[in-house]
Amino acid sequence: MLAKIHVTFKSGVLDPQGKAVHHALNDLGFNEVRGVTLGKYLEVRLDGISETEAQGRVREMCDKLLANTVIESYRYTLEPTD
Repeated sequence: MLAKIHVTFKSGVLDPQGKAVHHALNDLGFNEVRGVTLGKYLEVRLDGISETEAQGRVREMCDKLLANTVIESYRYTLEPTD
């Protein structure tokens, strides 16, 4: 099973890196850009568990380590692997 996890700041949390990229894009002439949010993308491979078990384990991984749930939110998808 492959878990594809996206972690981003919650709404209202300052994102200084996103602001810096936003300004740099505007400086390069991409004036249509109104905002940038940076985050993390992770792929976690899981073996020997069902999809239902994987959902619980991935949530637990995110809550305990991969995301700071005070200021970040996460979403994930699970895909079968061969």
